[in-house]
Amino acid sequence: MSPAFNVGLTGGVGSGKSTIASMFANHGASLVDADVVAHQLTGVGGAAIVALRDSFGAEAIAADGSLDRTYMRSRVFSDVVLRTKLETLLHPMIRTAMDQLADRHVAEGAAYVVRVVPLLVEGGHWHRYADRLLVIDCSDATQWARVHARPGIDDETARKIIAAQATRAERLAVADDVLFNEAPLDQIDRKVARLHQRYVQCAAIKRTRETL
Repeated sequence: MSPAFNVGLTGGVGSGKSTIASMFANHGASLVDADVVAHQLTGVGGAAIVALRDSFGAEAIAADGSLDRTYMRSRVFSDVVLRTKLETLLHPMIRTAMDQLADRHVAEGAAYVVRVVPLLVEGGHWHRYADRLLVIDCSDATQWARVHARPGIDDETARKIIAAQATRAERLAVADDVLFNEAPLDQIDRKVARLHQRYVQCAAIKRTRETL
């Protein structure tokens, strides 16, 4: 784990993680986003493409050489064995890349690093990667509406995606901080600003302890 102060930012699909992460970045936090890393690894020429083709067949790779996400989504959210196989292949690569990015941010003087990881709680080992866990929360009804509004997501797919994640109660049970993301964005941003200042202070305390 990077010696920086790491905040694990997570939440269910549709909770608004990306929006909140962008707000933290605007206030000066350094971001390492698992989804961004995963897209790089599975994009055209990505480091994971050969292993994905070997494990799931040529049909898993789109015509442009990237991972066919629609095809893989239809398969892994219907088959827990295949989903586990995919996660076993990708997750170690994602963690390694995220550690390298976090170390780079620290070397460049970052006060703290926000690691945006959708399945941080589901992995069961979030404490290895984060000093503090921030859960972005919303009501079940809001989550359903946001997920269903996404292009290409029908009712069945939405149910499968939500069912594959930790429950709202499970995430809240392990959270250090919770940000309920249903207020107007200006109100949310003020809450983010307060959390940002708290994390800056926590990072300073951690650095002081490590130098003693």
